[in-house]
Amino acid sequence: MDAASAALLGMGLAAAGFAGAGVGIGYVFGKMIEAVARQPEAEGRVGKYMWIGFALVEAIALYGLVIAFIIMGKGGK
Repeated sequence: MDAASAALLGMGLAAAGFAGAGVGIGYVFGKMIEAVARQPEAEGRVGKYMWIGFALVEAIALYGLVIAFIIMGKGGK
């Protein structure tokens, strides 16, 4: 396998983090809906933590994107 092929494979693997982030975001929002359905008066408190969790999960996707762009910039040189 040459360097260009390895770079493309690495970019694909780095971008695979988006799938995990998508699952994580769906889980965070699903649990928020479940928590509010069980205890509606705690919506404000739970919502604050939901957005913090969303931001942390989204950061993982952005890390994968940055790594993919770094690998793309190297380009198998």
